[in-house]
Amino acid sequence: MTKYFSEDQSVDVVNARMGGEINPRLREVMTSLVSHLHAFAKEVELTQAEWDLAIEFLTKTGQICTEERQEFILLSDVLGFSMLVDAINNRRPAGATENTVFGPFHVANAPVREYGATISLDGKGEPCHFTGRVLDLDGNPIAGACVDVWSDNSDGYYDVQQPGIQPKWNNRGRFMSREDGRYSFVGIKPVSYPIPDDGPVGKMLGALGRHPYRPAHMHFLVTAEGYETIVTHTFVGEDSYIGDDTVFGVKETLVAPFVRDGEGAWRSDYDFVMVPSLQE
Repeated sequence: MTKYFSEDQSVDVVNARMGGEINPRLREVMTSLVSHLHAFAKEVELTQAEWDLAIEFLTKTGQICTEERQEFILLSDVLGFSMLVDAINNRRPAGATENTVFGPFHVANAPVREYGATISLDGKGEPCHFTGRVLDLDGNPIAGACVDVWSDNSDGYYDVQQPGIQPKWNNRGRFMSREDGRYSFVGIKPVSYPIPDDGPVGKMLGALGRHPYRPAHMHFLVTAEGYETIVTHTFVGEDSYIGDDTVFGVKETLVAPFVRDGEGAWRSDYDFVMVPSLQE
């Protein structure tokens, strides 16, 4: 094999430059990356102007990133790549609750609230009672599971997006499941909202004829000792974006019932089924 670069032998020449003593997994990943990247450029016959535009796009994507905003995660999300990686790493047996994207708006150490407490602190939105059970695969209740929840307010913004406008910890809280596995809290019926679309990713969506909206959902992070962590949402099935989530986060099993009770208040019942974690 020649040591000189050519269009036909580009992959072999580049991959041959890797050292002999590098991490085997790094070698596997980078060999495949180079192969697929070169194959893509050859398949579409990428022009120099298109590659220059791509470099400019990636540069601007990095420049807009801050501690509060990660545009590269947003890019991964809208390309469906975040969901693909999540699916690969969270394969679960039938009946177990499915994962979906974590999202950028979780805040650690939300207040631990009493069973049935209200998390909506700004008084906006339609109240909704969220309840259900945390179970194992055999249907047995899991007591003491931590159900960490968060959502946007009725204007479509999370509290961290509006500091000084929304109360701190608005629409957030942690709840511990009871002996019967049940959790309960009062939030609001979620509303759909756009992802941040004022940067490079938003411009890309516009160029592709895509909207930036996510369907209405409540976030859940469910943890229990001895079980795999669940990172998921429950979705409002009647939402106009339910089949067109810009980050591809909707799964059929995560569409939850949102119904009115006898007094006209909203209620959403959803059980979480956990999988035992692998023991070392």
